[in-house]
Amino acid sequence: MAGDLARAMSPTMSKFTHTPRGLAVPDGRLTRMARLGGVAAGVAGSLATGGARELLAGRRPQMSDLLLTPANAARLTNQLAQMRGAAMKMGQLMSMEAGEFLPPELADILAHLRADAHFMPPQQLKKVLIANWGADFLKRFKRFDVYPIAAASIGQVHRGVTKDGREVAVKVQYPGVRKSIDSDVSNVAALMRLSGLIPKELDLSPLLDEARRQLHEEADYLREGQMLARFGTLMAGETDFRVPALYADLTTADILGMEYVPGVAVESLSDADQATRNRVTERLIMLTLRELFDLGVMQTDPNFANYRYDAETGQIILLDFGAAREIVPELSAKFRALLRAGLQGTREDMRRAAIEIGYFNADTSEHHQRQILDMMEIAFTPLRSTEPFDFATNPTVAQLRDAGMEFGRDRDFWVIPPMDTLYIQRKFAGIYLLATRLKARVNVAPILHAYL
Repeated sequence: MAGDLARAMSPTMSKFTHTPRGLAVPDGRLTRMARLGGVAAGVAGSLATGGARELLAGRRPQMSDLLLTPANAARLTNQLAQMRGAAMKMGQLMSMEAGEFLPPELADILAHLRADAHFMPPQQLKKVLIANWGADFLKRFKRFDVYPIAAASIGQVHRGVTKDGREVAVKVQYPGVRKSIDSDVSNVAALMRLSGLIPKELDLSPLLDEARRQLHEEADYLREGQMLARFGTLMAGETDFRVPALYADLTTADILGMEYVPGVAVESLSDADQATRNRVTERLIMLTLRELFDLGVMQTDPNFANYRYDAETGQIILLDFGAAREIVPELSAKFRALLRAGLQGTREDMRRAAIEIGYFNADTSEHHQRQILDMMEIAFTPLRSTEPFDFATNPTVAQLRDAGMEFGRDRDFWVIPPMDTLYIQRKFAGIYLLATRLKARVNVAPILHAYL
């Protein structure tokens, strides 16, 4: 850790490296608060040093340039990867939603938060297993691998073989996650406030309350097990998708037992042939639309790690249903109206649909309405084409980034859409970013028109 920070604080900064290792999860409220306080102090010191350097060079320092540095990204990544829990989960979301709008070196550093958490050392793991399965838990298994195959924000995953021959993947929640959610969310929000990235005028209360609620749901593995089983039923008989079976006899509020299904990270398909990349992207777009318009439930976490690929069967493996949410028919109808307006209607149709969904209000200034509608036009224009959409080279991402950054500089408009709308938007944005990462080419228009 000290070496990582020393390199991160170096003016020339060597390439950031992050190696997951066995570190106990800090579960005390004061300990976790102190760690985030240390990040804030480091960022403040970086601001002061960098600002002084710019002034001495005769340049006027820009706050964004001083904040968004590899050193600060490394500080944040190192600490959140050690803390895990809700703090790291919020960092994951930042890395997903800001990754395409940051310089590549910063995005690469923050990307480690999506799948490279440190893991519990064996003694801490053993305590959790005994607390949930009893002291004789090993009698259930022919083999249980102590070293995890994955470690994320809320838990880590272990492989094993039960006495009755089932190959299992067991997700074990880090100790203290649930009791630290409320304070973690408040502390991360305070850190963002101190950074100046969020205007003082913006009331974050609705977002923070919803973040706490969602994280408490994600930390309930009994609930996730129910959603896993529900999606398994919905996807039964599918040739393109596979959902691991739930093993209820191994599942508690802190442990989720499921079938082990082999596969590779979907991101690794960026080196696959074009046809495979196109097919996987097309199927994920179709699934997202089915979730919104047909199934009535959506897995809203856009983390790329939630999708894996089995090259032998060609199936996409769906994982992690902690963030699955019900989609009420009224909300589906509003998004259908927006889709219809964007593909076939007028700008006024889009305006009415946007108001219904909650992107802005009827009394929002004409200037701000125009900016939002302009961004919608940018997003919809290439989707109206009957030609395959090239996610790798199409200028839409850059145009939306530029328009969004310009819009974000206007501190006079801060409207928070309804939370369900934000979750759906986050899911679509995540699929779009994954399609861009895979450099896919997909004829999107026919897929969208099927839901008009």
